[in-house]
Amino acid sequence: MASVFDTIRNAAGDRDLSINWYKKKVADLSNRISAARLMRSGKLKNAPTFNKLHFFRYDPKLKAVLPYYDTFPLVMPIQSAPGGFLGINFHYLPIPLRMRLLETLDKKGFRGNYSKLKNIREIKPTLKHYLRRQFVSGFLELEEDDYAPSIFMPVAQFRKASASQVWRDSRRMI
Repeated sequence: MASVFDTIRNAAGDRDLSINWYKKKVADLSNRISAARLMRSGKLKNAPTFNKLHFFRYDPKLKAVLPYYDTFPLVMPIQSAPGGFLGINFHYLPIPLRMRLLETLDKKGFRGNYSKLKNIREIKPTLKHYLRRQFVSGFLELEEDDYAPSIFMPVAQFRKASASQVWRDSRRMI
């Protein structure tokens, strides 16, 4: 069975496509996109690869004190941190800012650690410290061709606040 990513990639062919095209394609497939389906769509890895995008399930250690959190993040790990890694969770940004951040990272070749990336405006609300003990699943590592479609997928699972509240707070931080 073809994954959602395969469907989008096949429709795109070898063409460079606009943000609106990806939005429409993901919207057309929205009844087939879910966190569970994504996790079943590929082989899960035991550990993430730095500077690559991943979906995974997460249960934050400090969820009782956090104002909100994402239990199904779309994260690009950028460096090791005590007990886990520091990563960029794209779900904390509204879609246009996700795309801008992805394009900025693409210009840098997706390479960097916090010291190299901290001056990118959109980074601040997305940086999260993920603890190894709190991983609830393996990691679905995405191919670079799947980065653009993944940022449009409506699969963020915020707890204690709506996505619109999270995005409002993120815009204030930028």
